[in-house]
Amino acid sequence: MRFCPQCGSAISIVVPAGDNRERHVCSACDSIHYQNPRIIAGCIPVWEDKVLLCKRAINPRKGYWTLPAGFMELDETTEQAAIRETLEEAEAVVKTDELYAVFNLPHINQVYMMYRSVLLKPEFSSGIESLDVRLFSEHEIPWDELAFETMRMSLEYFFKDRQTGAYMFRSTDINKPMPR
Repeated sequence: MRFCPQCGSAISIVVPAGDNRERHVCSACDSIHYQNPRIIAGCIPVWEDKVLLCKRAINPRKGYWTLPAGFMELDETTEQAAIRETLEEAEAVVKTDELYAVFNLPHINQVYMMYRSVLLKPEFSSGIESLDVRLFSEHEIPWDELAFETMRMSLEYFFKDRQTGAYMFRSTDINKPMPR
């Protein structure tokens, strides 16, 4: 950020009085412009013993598989965002069971919030952001073609917990990107 969205004057990066971090501060109107992590919300949609995955039609990681997830919008909850993203990417309607996993990615300023969910009907198709959408049993998951570490870990946690029937909430820090 170089200019203040409030008044158009130049921005300085300084530690404001009473703060302990550098912030973008307007040199004219003294507005402080905070930059905070982006929240990504998504679902682990299940039908019977299978999980719904989407093949990405957009970058980053176009052509790789992912769980339906995306950036939270203003005026919605994380649960609403997860349900909306599943509808947008997979044209699938889900009912969420619970918040299942939170992933902190400080190196890219993101927080992922993944919900366990159930497909209400086995009806889905590729949304505008997906090349393909399919149900996969555990042994069919294209593990080497998953787009993001958060999705791999969500699926690993899910299948491990499904074996025991006890789904545990997870909070995980991912401090570096997965190797490609």
